[in-house]
Amino acid sequence: MKRDILVYAEFLDNRVHPVTYELIAKSRELIEKLRGSVVAVIIGYRASDHAEELVWRGSDRVYVYEYQEPYPPNLLLHRDIVLEVIEEIMPKLVLFGATPWGRSLAPRIATALKTGLTADCLDVYIDDNGDVVQVRPAFTGNIIAHIKTLTEPVLTTIRYRVFKPLDLDKNRKGEVIIRKVSIDRLSRDYGIEVLGKVRDKEVSIADAEIIVAGGRGLKKKEDLAMLKELANLLGGVIGVSRPLVDAGWISKEYQVGFSGNIVKPKIYIACGISGAPQHLAGMKDSKIVVSINIDPSAPIAKHSDLFIVGDIYEIIPRIIEELKKLKKVVEYGFQI
Repeated sequence: MKRDILVYAEFLDNRVHPVTYELIAKSRELIEKLRGSVVAVIIGYRASDHAEELVWRGSDRVYVYEYQEPYPPNLLLHRDIVLEVIEEIMPKLVLFGATPWGRSLAPRIATALKTGLTADCLDVYIDDNGDVVQVRPAFTGNIIAHIKTLTEPVLTTIRYRVFKPLDLDKNRKGEVIIRKVSIDRLSRDYGIEVLGKVRDKEVSIADAEIIVAGGRGLKKKEDLAMLKELANLLGGVIGVSRPLVDAGWISKEYQVGFSGNIVKPKIYIACGISGAPQHLAGMKDSKIVVSINIDPSAPIAKHSDLFIVGDIYEIIPRIIEELKKLKKVVEYGFQI
């Protein structure tokens, strides 16, 4: 029996979130066993501008629900539209990005369907029985669970940057179905109103090109300021290993590892991080890894392009000092 996979294409602020293309790529892999189609649904003003790329990235069919004028995104409207598509195509699997928006939308759809939802997955596959198996960390990241949902459709949120998107293929053909969303439907009172947006000053750790990460080599919470200063000078953000989150030093959004964030920066600077497997799993795809550790036998040494044996409290201040000197040279054009 042929069964489709539905991908929710997250489209906010006139931008398709790149996790969408990762989910489509994974769906192309999975659909070989299901022998169905990869279907995407995209919602919003001028959403049709992005329909072709969804096809070029691997979708067989794209449902476009297009607003007639700019309108703030509404979770409950998106819920109702996705439910319409699910009822129409009866997919076996529905994939969402594990973004703040996706994490808010998927549970509402699962509740309406009275079906299960597995959140923050690292992988999903079809087993020999044709069942969907979802892979995610459990017990604070100490184990990897393989989960089967007994109800269908199976709903899954998957983390950003765990899959590689397919290359753009402009010769690829697919069906695009455009449906206009009426003004009446847009202006309906759903009980939720967007009052405004506040953008975080920091770059999201998942999108950062440079990450300065700290681990148990830090002696106290206040020492995170040293890492933040280094990150700011490099144009990056800070990250941490799980023990610092567990200690309450910083929120989980900064945690790197398969129980935190999967990151793929150009440069990852690990400061006082020994290299537990769950942490390495979250940063293993970094292009360049620089580690500073007092222990020459730390496991992270084997995963580093440059491993510096030494005390982070001696080395990092010296790096900061040199970067400040360099910054002055760049700004003023001469040596201070």
